[in-house]
Amino acid sequence: MGVGYAAKRTDGLAIASLVIGILSFVCSFICLGVVLGPTAAIMGFISRQRISTSGGMLGGGGLAIAGLILGIVGFIASVGFFFLYVAGALNAPNSTPTP
Repeated sequence: MGVGYAAKRTDGLAIASLVIGILSFVCSFICLGVVLGPTAAIMGFISRQRISTSGGMLGGGGLAIAGLILGIVGFIASVGFFFLYVAGALNAPNSTPTP
């Protein structure tokens, strides 16, 4: 009989980073990426550190990197949408009727 080995356990923080990173990217047009983006990036960074120091016991490094990248992209997109909204609001014609 062969000896069974336990499979790597995926780090929960990596999964959470990916989920929040996706939400930050999807919700960037309503400026939620400003809050969710850094959260996903920080969680992905911490998860990468935990995975590298676990000695091979934890997996999910790709999930953590994807969450980190999506968090950064969501944050940048959210800030971009904010500035587009402000620029559009400043350049919009006034809606006051002329006599």
